[in-house]
Amino acid sequence: MSPQLEIARHRVAVAHDTIQEADVLIAARRWRGALNRLYYAAFYAARAMLAMRDLDSARHSGVIALFQQHFVKTNLVPSQVARTLPRAFESRQTSDYADAADPDEAGVLDLRTEVVAFVAACERALDQLTATSGES
Repeated sequence: MSPQLEIARHRVAVAHDTIQEADVLIAARRWRGALNRLYYAAFYAARAMLAMRDLDSARHSGVIALFQQHFVKTNLVPSQVARTLPRAFESRQTSDYADAADPDEAGVLDLRTEVVAFVAACERALDQLTATSGES
């Protein structure tokens, strides 16, 4: 297994763990924390994909831009699903930094559904990349 694939698989596992953390916060009705964890789950999945191309960025906006360029524009990840990443980023930014922003249950649960689909799409794309490169 290549170092890139090891990193990618590790990041996908972290994405799944982070969804579980969000679920704990959802059960406790801690919407702001859940929203934060959901964004990071999507972020880790996106970085898993970037690892396969030896790419990364020190900025969240850079990760989003690289993901769009290398995986959405090339149709490895459907654009409809890929919209989750910038949407989750914006939601997290607003929730973390805006004084009057209070995430609600419906919004967090909708985002959770989208993030789970996003992570799954990244896993499928990762499997596709792995199959075409002959790695497992």
